[in-house]
Amino acid sequence: MHIEEGVVTGAKIFLSYGTAGAAALFGVKLAYEAAHHSGLTSLISRSAMATAAVFAFFELLPHYPVGVSEVHFILGSTLFLLLGAAPAAFGLALGLLIQGLFFAPFDLPQYGMNLTTLLVPLFGLQLLAKKIIAPDTAYVDLGYGQALALSTAYQGGVVVWVAFWAFYGMGFNATTLSSVGMFGGAYMLVVLLEPLVDLAVLAGAKGLRGLKDSGLVTPRLYAAA
Repeated sequence: MHIEEGVVTGAKIFLSYGTAGAAALFGVKLAYEAAHHSGLTSLISRSAMATAAVFAFFELLPHYPVGVSEVHFILGSTLFLLLGAAPAAFGLALGLLIQGLFFAPFDLPQYGMNLTTLLVPLFGLQLLAKKIIAPDTAYVDLGYGQALALSTAYQGGVVVWVAFWAFYGMGFNATTLSSVGMFGGAYMLVVLLEPLVDLAVLAGAKGLRGLKDSGLVTPRLYAAA
């Protein structure tokens, strides 16, 4: 979902600094709550794992340009279910930044847009999880329908934000509409695959109960809220 260079230019790009800053502040709030709940060491460990995973997702998994952006297998719902919202947010932010600094410096001007596009849907996903997952249900016991809803919410949020940046930067016209449509259609592949990845990862985690008190996964993975 890397916004292509030139989609938003000039003074318009300053909006992305504001949206990214607001998202970052909310991420810090979540981090404070996570550190209070499970400890600073656990938060740092899970954030480091998320950062390594996100970097691998961007660099190693298949990705290809479509329309106004690129299609990536970000697996945001997978990170959320395994590591929690705050570590996932840190991982997305730092993984994206590391990739930009060392492998794709041409993406750095778009960092604010890309960061907003990744983080805001994650926060929406967290709110949705509270509504569709019963308080007495551990994440390892989720069903396909719940995994599909979470994945669709995250990836749908990504598509919505990419569309916003495209229309904001390029105007509402036939060319932009076509490019956004192509990108959104291509992203349906991710929506179809991610719930299966989530369930496979959760099934593997279910057999590794020793991780429960390790601090390396979100406490909700094995325990009720």
